[in-house]
Amino acid sequence: MDNRKDYYTRHRDHLAVQIAMLKHRNRGFILGEIITFIAVIAFVAAYTAVDGGMWTLFVAAVMLVMYVVIRRFDVINSRRIEWLEALHGVHVRELRYLSGDYKCFDDGARYADPSHPFTFDMDVFGRESLYNRVCRTLTTGGSDCLARSLSGDPFDRKPINRQLIDERREAIDELAGMPEWRIRYLASGATEPIDTDAIVASLQSVRTMNISRAPLSVLVFTLSMVSLIGFYVSILLSVFGLLPSSVPSLWGVLQFFTVLMLCSGPLRKISKEVDNLHNRMKHYVNIIRHADSLRNSEQSSDESKSSLLQSAELQRLVSQLDGAIYSFHETEQILKALDRRGNILGLIIFDMFLLNDYFLLRRFLKWQGKYLDSVGTWVDTMNRIDALVSMATFRYNEPEAGSAVIADGDEVIYEARGLYHPFLGRKAVKNDFNIENGNYYIVTGANMAGKSTFLRSLGINYILAMNGMPVFADSLRVSVFALFTSMRTTDDLTRGISYFNAELLRLRQLIDFCPKHKNTLIILDEILKGTNSADKLNGSRLFLEYISGRNVTGVIATHDLELSRMADEHVGRFHNYCFEIELGTDVTYSYKITPGVARNQNATFLLKELLAGKKFGHQ
Repeated sequence: MDNRKDYYTRHRDHLAVQIAMLKHRNRGFILGEIITFIAVIAFVAAYTAVDGGMWTLFVAAVMLVMYVVIRRFDVINSRRIEWLEALHGVHVRELRYLSGDYKCFDDGARYADPSHPFTFDMDVFGRESLYNRVCRTLTTGGSDCLARSLSGDPFDRKPINRQLIDERREAIDELAGMPEWRIRYLASGATEPIDTDAIVASLQSVRTMNISRAPLSVLVFTLSMVSLIGFYVSILLSVFGLLPSSVPSLWGVLQFFTVLMLCSGPLRKISKEVDNLHNRMKHYVNIIRHADSLRNSEQSSDESKSSLLQSAELQRLVSQLDGAIYSFHETEQILKALDRRGNILGLIIFDMFLLNDYFLLRRFLKWQGKYLDSVGTWVDTMNRIDALVSMATFRYNEPEAGSAVIADGDEVIYEARGLYHPFLGRKAVKNDFNIENGNYYIVTGANMAGKSTFLRSLGINYILAMNGMPVFADSLRVSVFALFTSMRTTDDLTRGISYFNAELLRLRQLIDFCPKHKNTLIILDEILKGTNSADKLNGSRLFLEYISGRNVTGVIATHDLELSRMADEHVGRFHNYCFEIELGTDVTYSYKITPGVARNQNATFLLKELLAGKKFGHQ
């Protein structure tokens, strides 16, 4: 982690020096522009006041050329500053991540769904959530793709298996080894997420536009070329006195009005459809171009060069971008050409001398027919790459995390050594834990002893493993199964749903969920919290008796020590584990899970401390 901080800090400081130097140079360019512009005016004025002052016009012309050159260098320098500031911003944000500040990243709160099988309980979305830590997406489509992945649908709704997960992990690891490429990619986007849905909707609307294909016909093209050549021949003949000057003039005017009459309607229609795409397309073309650069023979790694892409998923994604660069670049050029039509003088000149509107319409129709059918595939591919870059950045920023081994088989397998919650960082206490198929693990312990955090550690590391992302354990071996949790049930007074009723609805959802999946791991934090102790115990036993008859495996945290007696009644299937505390002058928490049933509780002890006016906390 310290190496990552050093990497980002070193590059941030180097970029800051470059930016300061270029801004200083920019001030020099501005001063040069002012001086040369004033000089042009001064020498032109001097020509009118000085006898035989032709030399002043020559100097004015030189000053004008110097102004244009300086202006050009100023524009190049400003663009360079803009690019370096974007790179600098990426490094600053990653340093904020490493310091535990995630406010500058999307928290994905819009994806939070209390009815989802596990994301709400596992803090996948929302402030300081897993998504908040991972997300670096530049497009709304990439954000949606990342959210779907973390919600259990990481492979475009294809059945998840070991091969797909391993391919995803290889792609993430390979991109993680390209920090310079990823940073340039992240700097290529706009300050606001690119709305891919708007781009796709506009392009699809353009695709279905009913525009005559006549400009593409050989006959129309031939007539246009004959008219254009004839116009230039008439100009030459007029210059040599072989034709009256009125002939090319009338020819040009007729040519302009003919093109304008036939092409302006369709072009206005096209312009109206795609006008809002212009700014978005600029940045979208940039990130596609950068993604396409992955196909190059050499990519930067930390200190070395690696050859062709190694991961199968990256190879497949890059190959799916074939033609995308040219197509989107062509889109951008067409949009710019449509914008230029707003210059009336330019419109008249270019239509008269070049039939500009005709060739622009022809260019659009060729692009429409050749590429628009592939836009959906390209956008989906970019969504995947965008999400992968986020996952790879998370991989790079968490070098102490490991990789899960995905086990074959149709059973629930969960073997963890040194497992901990990713949100706790270095202060986390690691635990070993095995879950066997069809078994149930009753976890008891005092308040604040670590039960809920442990349950979330099990769930969130499984989510990471299924996405090929780094897991926070010394070793983790898991199979592919369905996950369902119930840890954070809430009431809904607006719908007249009490807390207890909400719990029942969640359990009903669980019961309906399990038969639809071959193997399910359920993680429950207290069952039926919304009722009295005796009723809660009886209801919990009834539920566990019922669900244990299904192809379900479970980890259940509870304060009901009596529930642990199920291990005596179902020997070999129900197992007791606990988070024990030590009571003395203070409460000591070990946060270590051990076999057995918790002996000590802390509620009464802490309340006595509170009523006595003493401070209390974790030791």
